[in-house]
Parts: sequence; structure tokens; C-alpha cells
Amino acid sequence: MPHHSGTHRPVTIGNTALALDGEEVSLYGGAVHYWRLARETWEPILDSVKRMGFTMISIYIPWEAHEIERGRFDFGEINPSNDIDAFLTLCEDKGFRIIVRPGPQINSELTWFGYPKRLLADERMHAVSGAGSKVILTQVPKPIPALNYASDAFYDETALWYDAICSILAKHAYPNGGIVAAQVDNEMAYFFGVNAYIADYSPESVAAYRAFVLGKYGSVEAVGQAYSRTLGDIAELEPPRRFEATDKAEIPWYADWAEYREVYLVDAMDRLAGMMRERGLGGIALFHNYPHPLGPGGAASGFTTPFSIPKLEEKLDFVGFDIYSRKELFSHVKTVASYVVGTSRFPYIPEFIAGVWPWYLNPGDWHDEEFVTKAALMQGIRGFSRYMLVERDRWLDSPIRRDGRERPEKVAMFGNVNAMLESGELHRFRRDADVLLLANREYDRLEAASVLVSFPGDFLETPSGFSEYAGPVTTSEAALGFDVPVQIAKGTWFGAFSQALATTGGSTVLSDTDLTAQAWSSRKVVVLTTLDYLDEALQHSLVEFARAGGAVLIGPKVPALDSLMRPCSVLADALGAPAEDGVRVADVGAGSITVVSDLAAVPRVVAEVTARAGVHQVATNDPGLDVTIHSDAADPATKVVYVANPTDHAIDATVTPGFGLGAVRELWDERDVATDGRCIAEPMAPYSIHVYRCTVTA
Repeated sequence: MPHHSGTHRPVTIGNTALALDGEEVSLYGGAVHYWRLARETWEPILDSVKRMGFTMISIYIPWEAHEIERGRFDFGEINPSNDIDAFLTLCEDKGFRIIVRPGPQINSELTWFGYPKRLLADERMHAVSGAGSKVILTQVPKPIPALNYASDAFYDETALWYDAICSILAKHAYPNGGIVAAQVDNEMAYFFGVNAYIADYSPESVAAYRAFVLGKYGSVEAVGQAYSRTLGDIAELEPPRRFEATDKAEIPWYADWAEYREVYLVDAMDRLAGMMRERGLGGIALFHNYPHPLGPGGAASGFTTPFSIPKLEEKLDFVGFDIYSRKELFSHVKTVASYVVGTSRFPYIPEFIAGVWPWYLNPGDWHDEEFVTKAALMQGIRGFSRYMLVERDRWLDSPIRRDGRERPEKVAMFGNVNAMLESGELHRFRRDADVLLLANREYDRLEAASVLVSFPGDFLETPSGFSEYAGPVTTSEAALGFDVPVQIAKGTWFGAFSQALATTGGSTVLSDTDLTAQAWSSRKVVVLTTLDYLDEALQHSLVEFARAGGAVLIGPKVPALDSLMRPCSVLADALGAPAEDGVRVADVGAGSITVVSDLAAVPRVVAEVTARAGVHQVATNDPGLDVTIHSDAADPATKVVYVANPTDHAIDATVTPGFGLGAVRELWDERDVATDGRCIAEPMAPYSIHVYRCTVTA
């Protein structure tokens, strides 16, 4: 049953939470891989997990490990550790909720990424590069071919695996068992080949691309008009294989290829989800995990395409990004977590660092994991799965060794996190955020499509520091007939808006222009980079948001064109005549639209717009501090205030949260904090985060 089927489901997603028969539950857990552990260690290991306060077990289920030969599987008959049915029963006996991840791809540092080796040898299922060659995943321990998720042969083979494994999982699905959610595939990102011209040019994918374009425009003639060319048949249309544009009229062809690559991933996950529902998993939540969009090293780049949480959540119940990071990369954690919180109906981190794979440089230690955990929670993350709780081959430094021995410092830290979540009742609280900063997906698509060179990627954190994601170093600087290159200027302006918002004391979450306008309605301010062109429907949505009482801030330009480079004056008509000082403000309905065209004026204009809109502001005595506030709608007299010092030096912090303070208790240290009724003042060590539960007096 799809989430939107209208049929009663025992597991539902709503109000940024997962609910069982209408009762919200917490999903804070971690990964335990039964097939990698001696069966006699299962129970003591699960007991250690239980003592740390975790309530959920996440389980990868590898096709690669279970298949004996095509259509035959070992579920404990040969290798006792392969008895997934028994492991699920044991987890249920221990009182754990369960999330299963049956692939078909699971990565999990397995040699064949979870697929049977025979699939990788079948050329019918190989993805194809823009140059017509096989696409290779440059992963360790061995390179493998990337698979073609548009191939019917691939789904026919997957059906054999799903027939076998889902017959076991369905018996354990809630309410009959402990399984409350299942992940559909894993980190689907063209096998980390996100460069627009790496994949997938297989015949099946090219046919799907043509069908997508034809569906978007309605006719071959309309496609030709959009691309400024004559087409007699859709079969004549080829996707771009390198960026060679010289004029803005060529943008739609390249942008549609970037958009299709998003659709390719969404359609693949939708097809697999349908197969899982057909095999008995329709009553639980189905989700997916995109890989963290900035790379493990926190490379600065566009963070939308080829991923789309909003579009994939039209097919699945929720979608998250994985987070592997260190304390020095606070801005990376903030960006990823804030984006998930601002976009997903259930902000969940499917893989959250606990230990590390051996080839990840500079992984940090348990101090980093504590800091990053608090950093994600302060952004509003509502659930996570630690990867990994138990170390094993190709994974080090987890809280539990594979023989069951514990690492005391990690066990204590993770136990403290879970105790804080429980004692502070943090599941009741949602993050306050009056401002929504949207990434412009149209411009991110152009950036992705204008990439000129491909690198293997910072998935292995290459010493060069180059990223597989398009960015200023690797994209074309062609202006395409505009006065500045949109694909470069968009990053400059997004960064300027982001930095200015951070200094106002207001709370901002991130999303992108795939997010429905209806989802903006809870915000007071929407901020978006706009240059020469902008989708006509999006222009209408911005105007309607203003008319309903919201404040819209755009810049540096009022778009004069739509996405097909045709004249479009929706925003211009709403704004009226231009001002002369580089800032234009127009009252529109009950709200306003402001345009700032001078980069130097962005901080001032952001401050003015947010103040006029009544954005709640927090004051700090040091610009290095970061603060978020979380509220419980059922208890307005209680708030949780997170204060972060993400710098490498100590700060004597003073925070004025903007409401009267009664009792203040620091939840991590379990201590009461003195206050003058207005401020919280405490010394903060480098890379530290305090979590205050506050009684509001006014």
C-alpha cells in the first residue's frame, strides 16, 4: 500500500514522526549485521545494544551472501549465521523495533556491493557512459561495473531475490512483528558517478529519457520547439554527452538531461518499492537513503541534483541523507541535516557515523561522534541509525567489537545520547524555523550539466580535494548569452544569503525548489536566488506566498524568462517599477517581495526583511556561536535550546533566546543552570554543544 493510497496502514508518517497505529514512536538505533557475526554472539551483542538505550536495530540483508545459485538461497540451512528469520525473532524477543535493508544493492563494503557476482557479469545489466563504455565503480576492495536500473532484466533477477526474502520479512512486519520500515535499495547515485555524463546511456535508459521528454512537453513538435530544433520523430533525439552549449537557447536540452537523471533514480526506487509492496511489505514504511550530497570531506557544491527528496517522497514514505563527518565539518553537518529537516516528512539519517571504514582518511574519534550527533539533533533530526554498532570486516572502531567486547568510552557516549533523548523527552519537540532558504534546482541542474571534467570523487577523499560533484572548479564559465554565468553566480548568491541569514539571529532551514509551495506555508520568509530565468509556475508560487502574507526575498535579478527561455514577467509584474538603489520592495497582497541586486547589500537587506516579517531572533555575544530552538506544540511553556560552539577555541557564551527564562537544565550533563531570566551564560569548550531544557516565563 503506497503511503497515499487512502487505505489504513498500521505504520504511518506524519508530523515529522513515524507512528504505529497512530502513536508516535522514536527510531534511534543502529546497524547489526547478523550474517557477519557468529550466531552464538547474537544475543550478548543485542544485550549490549539494549544496555546503551537503543530501541531499534537496522539490518542489511545481502543478496550476495544468501544466494547459493540463481533462485536458490541459504537462510541458515548451510551457514547458521544466515538465519535471518531467527535473528529477526531474537530482535523481537529483545523488544527492538526493526528496520530492514534488503537491497538489491546494499554496498556495506561488500566486494560485490550486495549483488550476486553473476549479475555483475551480465552485460545486459551494465550502465553505459556518455562515451559508450562500461561504467566502473572505483570502490575498494575491487572495482565493479555499475548496474543499469532501467533494464527489465535487472528487475527480473531482483524479483527472484525479493520473492525469497520478502516471504520471510512479511511474517515479521508490524503489527505481526517488529519490522516497522524497509529501505528500498541503497544510496542510489549512479554508483557515486554523479557527473552528468558518466551514466546512464544504456539503450533502456535512453529510451526512458525520450519518454520522459515526450511526456514533459506533450508532442514531438513541442520538444523541437523547446530545443530550438526540428524533430521528425522522438527517436531522433539524443541526450547530451558533453557540455558544449554556447547560448541560453541550448539550456533546456542540457537541463532536461539533468532532470531526467533525477527521474531515473525516482522511477527505479518506485519500481522496486512496488515489488516490495506486492510481496507483503505494503503496511510498513518504505524509505531510501541518498548518499550525503557534499561528500565525506564536506566539499562545497550544489546539493540537489541528481537527488530529489520531494519527488522521491511522492513515491516512498520518507527519504534521508547519510551523514559521515567530523567535528571540524560542522557546516557540512548543518547543511545536510537542515536540508533533510526542511524537506523530508520524517527527517531521519539512515546511516549516521559510528566507527569508520578503513580507507576513510582522518575519521575522528568518539568526541567527533558526540559533537556530530548533537549537531544533527540541533538541526531537528528526528531519528537515526548508527552505522555500525558492531565492527566487522572492513569496519573499525564501533562501540561493540565483533566478538562482543565493548569499547567503554563509546558505549558510555552513545548511552548518554540515548539517555538524553529519553529523559529530555526530545521526541516531543520540533525545531522552530521561520525562514526557508531554497536552493534553485534549475540552476543546480545547469551547474551539473555544465561540468567539463570528471573526477573519481571524494568518496575516497582523494588528496586532490576534487569532488565528483560539479562545482566552480570543474564547470564551464560560459555566460551563454547572459551577463554572468548562471551556473557559477548561483553559488555565490546562495552562499551570501546563507551567511547573512546566519547573522540575523533568526532560524533558517534549507530545501530546494522541488519542495511544494504548500510546504512553505508554515514559514514567514522564503529566500531564493534568482537570475535571468525561472520556471513560470515557481514565479507564480512566490507571488502567491507573498499574497498570503509571506515575505519573499530574491536576487540578484528579477527573471525575465521562463525555463524555456521565453519571455515571462510574472515576478516583474508583481514588483512594478524598479528602484534605483539596487533594492526593490513591493507590497504584494498581505505580504511583500524584495529584490536585492547588490551583493554587498545582502546582509542589510536580509536583516531588514526578516525583522519586518517578525522572525524570532536570538542574540549571542559571539558570532562563532550557533543556536536553535525547539518547541512542543502541546506545551508552550517548555522549550529546548541548543547552543553550539563549532570553533577550535573556547567561548564564554551568552545567549539571549528571546523569551523569559525560568528553570534551565542542561540535559547532557544533567545539571541546573543559573539564569538572570533573560540569558544563558556559560563557558563553552571548543567543538561543544549544550542542550538546555527551559521553562518559558514570558
